[in-house]
Amino acid sequence: MKRDRTLRAAGRWSVGAMNGWRYIGLHAAAAAAFIFLLQRYGMSASLESSLLWAGSFGACAAGLAYMQSNR
Repeated sequence: MKRDRTLRAAGRWSVGAMNGWRYIGLHAAAAAAFIFLLQRYGMSASLESSLLWAGSFGACAAGLAYMQSNR
């Protein structure tokens, strides 16, 4: 309910409403890039394995950022 009041006050397409989605995307991209580089070059894993881990960590990071932005 609190979020609905905030969106109504700020406007649906205002910058304040989109900051949460930008934060989620950046959080997911940073986590995916970090784990990809760590797996690929730090641990010499295959490309397929590195991409799989990057996707998994990116999705988990997006979920965590989404939960935090809804607090």
